[in-house]
Amino acid sequence: MNICQVEVNRCSKMGEWRAVLVTCVRSSVYADLVTDDSGALAVQIARLYYHQGLTTDAIARELGLSRPKVSRLLTLARRTGLVEIRIHDPQAQPQSLEAQLRSAYPGLTPHVVGVPPGSSEAVWLDRVAVASARLLDTLLRPQQVVGLAWGNTLDAVSRMLTPRHVADLQFVQLNGSAHARDFMSGFVTDTITRFAQNYSARAHLFPVPTFFDDPATKTAMWRERSVRHVVELQERADVLLYSVGTLDPGSPSHVHVGGYLDPEDQQTLLTQGVVGDIATVFYRGDGSFADIPINARASGPDLTLTTRVTHAVCIVSGLAKVDALRGALNGGLMNTLIVDEITARTLLHG
Repeated sequence: MNICQVEVNRCSKMGEWRAVLVTCVRSSVYADLVTDDSGALAVQIARLYYHQGLTTDAIARELGLSRPKVSRLLTLARRTGLVEIRIHDPQAQPQSLEAQLRSAYPGLTPHVVGVPPGSSEAVWLDRVAVASARLLDTLLRPQQVVGLAWGNTLDAVSRMLTPRHVADLQFVQLNGSAHARDFMSGFVTDTITRFAQNYSARAHLFPVPTFFDDPATKTAMWRERSVRHVVELQERADVLLYSVGTLDPGSPSHVHVGGYLDPEDQQTLLTQGVVGDIATVFYRGDGSFADIPINARASGPDLTLTTRVTHAVCIVSGLAKVDALRGALNGGLMNTLIVDEITARTLLHG
């Protein structure tokens, strides 16, 4: 399937904007999204409009179509990703922040999401969730396994997905969601199944306690065949999708307000220098996670998994998560970051 990429560049001398069609490339990313005659026609119209500079009236005459139909197919091309429009502004803050993040954390692929000036953190999260959903579409391939941690951020992303079929795709829950008051959280299962249904994929839930009372109980349960199957799927993941949890009372993560941790547990974590968690596995400000006692009772994976997968995608939005994000970056616990520009700027300069 052809994807037309359009870049909008700012001329530094004239201060004017000009649109340039860069290239049309062969790609399988959207091949299963638009495969009928309308998709092929949308690509043809996009080429005439962006590459040859024809107006919608001229395209309609050339192809024997109505002008409204040409407009509808151009809209289809943009909405489905057949046409990608990118704005390159040398003075743009997100691009500058991305360069600074790459310099500060070598090996990181950052995506900084612009937000409206003076907007609320709720708006930041919405923008980040939309950007994350779009990036996910470029990463997912048939026969992959995607490991999902749950929480408020991933729930937001799950609501911004565009339906798309990916053959033999599997989503696996990375950490348990049960606690004494609610053995299987509907909040968690809804998030995981929403991802799976969006891509016509299979969901593998993990119905075990978020935290065990005794590490020996966890060890015994990990020997059970049904549990072992999920753990083995986690180890096979090609893509991990997660956020960082924070103990910050200004914006505590779902695990800290959902009754999963006792007040004594939270106080102990603070005294141990813990700044955040990934999939309910806790880490310190330098990113280290060894010898934190509660991790022996946690249902989440060994965080070295984030260093072994092809795509370890961390999604973060909100100033309360800055310390947790910095710790995860210090530990190299991601290779891809999606973050709003205010949080990124505070991370680098705050």
